[in-house]
Amino acid sequence: MMNKQKRIIISGGGTGGHIYPAISIANGIKGKFPDAEILFVGALGRMEMEKVPKAGYEIVGLPVIGLRRKLSLHTIKFVFRLIQSLVKARKIVRKFNPDLAVGVGGYASGPLLRVASKKGIPTLIQEQNSFPGITNKLLAKTVDKICVAYDKLDRWFPKEKIVFTGNPVRQDIRDVENKKQEALKHFNFQSNKPVLLIVGGSLGAKTINDSLAKDWELLKNAGIQVLWQTGKTGYQKARESVPESEKSIQVREFIYKMDFAYAIADVVISRAGASTISELCLVQKPTVFVPSPNVAEDHQTKNAMALKNIDAAMLITDHEAREKLVPAALNLLKDEKIRNAFSENMVKLARPNAVDDIVTCCTELMK
Repeated sequence: MMNKQKRIIISGGGTGGHIYPAISIANGIKGKFPDAEILFVGALGRMEMEKVPKAGYEIVGLPVIGLRRKLSLHTIKFVFRLIQSLVKARKIVRKFNPDLAVGVGGYASGPLLRVASKKGIPTLIQEQNSFPGITNKLLAKTVDKICVAYDKLDRWFPKEKIVFTGNPVRQDIRDVENKKQEALKHFNFQSNKPVLLIVGGSLGAKTINDSLAKDWELLKNAGIQVLWQTGKTGYQKARESVPESEKSIQVREFIYKMDFAYAIADVVISRAGASTISELCLVQKPTVFVPSPNVAEDHQTKNAMALKNIDAAMLITDHEAREKLVPAALNLLKDEKIRNAFSENMVKLARPNAVDDIVTCCTELMK
């Protein structure tokens, strides 16, 4: 049985926080079963339709969209698209005939996992956050296993289905300390000045960008170096706020070598997406989190609180950021004792073998 070619569907997406773990899981499955056939199922028009093919995997899109809280014409559109998506998901499952269906959260995983579980196909969901999204909450009753990264999720999921694995992270961020000299050269930074890294998630973060733009002179006069990823929408404004002659502050739309960025960072400013938190815990970088208020169930605040409660990070709310963010980051850069304490406590949440553990769960289900 184990020699049979494996066929796996991985479904979900919407943001980098869902897509990159999904790709990591796919890579992990390929590592164990090199001839496995993997099909991604995403939502049409969403980020996964572009990112997944770039990672070398085939993807099919469903017309599913998100549900808004208020009743409106959008609600009718949601129901119509959901029915269309269920019909298409049935066709995909029938044609591909998978040995396993994996859901990572996001619109598309709902219809696909529902169809798969009804057909008796083994199913697994991977919940990245400390507070689960509505899709995974609804799927929890019917799937076979639920891989999680935080404690106390048995409030929403059946306890007997939960496996604590942690979140998948990019393999290239392991052992970043050995990359520091190469990374300094890559970014043309000096080794004798501390580095502040700013990342706002895969889509950028307006509040963080505005806070940095407002206080860029504070940063310039602090005797530090700044690597600032703005995201696509914030790049132009950030570029205009910092003169190109100011070499100590590098403004980039996107950082492709995140392993190098982590290698040189002394302090990080970041949103509190689950995948980013998992990476930061693994690389043990002291962080000031600014949770996004524009996410379902305010789950980023809950993610960040999981670290703040064990003295592993600092949390500044979105509405406080414009006044407090830059001064807080600069104070953290000056306080080695707190930085070391954060790093030591962050490692308690690090799960370097998350991908292997999730692939083991997948393998058990396919038996």
